[in-house]
Amino acid sequence: MIIFETDMKLTKSLVFTLVLLVIAVFIHVYSLNAARVESQYATGIYPAIGRGLRYMFGWLPFSFGDILYGLIIIWLGWEIVRGIKTVFQKRIFWQHFGAGIGKVFNILLVIYILFNALWGINYNREGIANQLNLKMDKYQPADLKIINALLVEKTNACKQALINNDFKYPTNRQLFAKVDMVYQNAQTAYPFLQYKPVSIKPSLWGWLGNYLGFTGYYNPFTGEAQVNTPVPKFLQSFTTCHEVAHQLGYAREMEANFVGYLAATASQDTSVLYSVYLDLFMYSNRNLSGTDSTAAKEFGKQLSPEVREDLKVWRAFNKKHKSPLEPIFKWFYGIYLVRNQQPQGVLSYDEVTGFIVAYYKKYNKI
Repeated sequence: MIIFETDMKLTKSLVFTLVLLVIAVFIHVYSLNAARVESQYATGIYPAIGRGLRYMFGWLPFSFGDILYGLIIIWLGWEIVRGIKTVFQKRIFWQHFGAGIGKVFNILLVIYILFNALWGINYNREGIANQLNLKMDKYQPADLKIINALLVEKTNACKQALINNDFKYPTNRQLFAKVDMVYQNAQTAYPFLQYKPVSIKPSLWGWLGNYLGFTGYYNPFTGEAQVNTPVPKFLQSFTTCHEVAHQLGYAREMEANFVGYLAATASQDTSVLYSVYLDLFMYSNRNLSGTDSTAAKEFGKQLSPEVREDLKVWRAFNKKHKSPLEPIFKWFYGIYLVRNQQPQGVLSYDEVTGFIVAYYKKYNKI
């Protein structure tokens, strides 16, 4: 009787694993066709999923996703300790070991399915370049110099306007409301950027983010955008615009950067524009440095003293929070990005420059 029950449990477990495998394979095969993903999932199914998640968790005054991740880490730690204890007590058997491996495999399959079904398939969409009909040619050093010159001019002008208006940085609540308004205004020019309801929150793990090097992240399981609010204030507007772009289904980092730029420039909010232009200048200038370091340094010198002071604050913040964990975290994150259609890894963020160049060539403005 016991053997029969054991066989039944094993059969049910194998069937469950097989069902999960079939679903995972279907998602993978479905994602191979970018046009299909764009027309069916990214602009059809996902917007409803995103809105649903934001309705479910957006009203909470705290990040439910951060708490969820915290609980998962505690649970994993407990399971690891319990497993080690079992090994030392020599109470582990091969059937237990096999069952444990099967359990871990099933958990990973469930995570893969939920991650992709709720958001991750967006990594395989045609994306914003297709929506704007941008011609994404390989850009040249001459293109980078044009973009750097324009970004220097825009950055300096925005910073001076903020100084002239005696601008005071907003509270977290005011910042999130400001970015919400940015997207509400932007949807007039770009209807596909419709953003409702809102779900932007300070990350409960911001203190950890300081040492790992991230300024914000999107939680695909709860639809929440988390912003690391301890970072310098002038960075937070662009970070928030970037995370909202993720919420709208732009999964790849360079696309989220570009969508954040589109939203900001359509709204004409000077404080948001300053954050966006400064960040984009750093990306573009870093790209230029790879081909013409002398020109890159010259463009850096053209930034106003007030802008350079902000960059000094940024560097000081990073130096203060430098830790041996950051390169390890970035290495793992880089692998994750490569696995999700971003072969440049953590340098994928810099590739927003290609979108800016293509946009400038089409519209003759940035």
